[in-house]
Amino acid sequence: MAEKSGGSKKLLWIMIILVLLSSAGAAAAIYMVIDQRDGSTENAELQQAMEREPPIFMRIDPFTVNLADDSYGSRLLYTGVTLRVGNDESRAILEEHMPQVRSRLLMLLSGKQADELTSTEGKQQLAQAIVDRLNVPLTENQPPLDLREVLFTEFIVQ
Repeated sequence: MAEKSGGSKKLLWIMIILVLLSSAGAAAAIYMVIDQRDGSTENAELQQAMEREPPIFMRIDPFTVNLADDSYGSRLLYTGVTLRVGNDESRAILEEHMPQVRSRLLMLLSGKQADELTSTEGKQQLAQAIVDRLNVPLTENQPPLDLREVLFTEFIVQ
């Protein structure tokens, strides 16, 4: 009987050691999973904040412009323009100075000929010229505008 109790004690100690080791392993695994969640949550929040920034559009009412004369005589351009700006401050500045903005656009467009505007490349060049023209300060001490893109919502050359 003495031999059986000695073997039982060894078996009991082995079982206790195995339970302690498995508990330590489980605790380490739980710690690693929780640590990864915290890091991925912070990264996900940061990435979501960087990804999802809604665009700010500013619509300019459509207008008609007499184009420069070409071999076909007098031509007209009817166009609607929407600007994509980078921040609300740029949008507010443009809205406050809308008569100046429209005047600059009319002056720019009236100097163009119809054949310059009918190709895709011509429209892209016109969009860049609009950005360049509107980036010139409208008032003294004006912060720089953040113009991202010029979108033509209506464009008819006649």
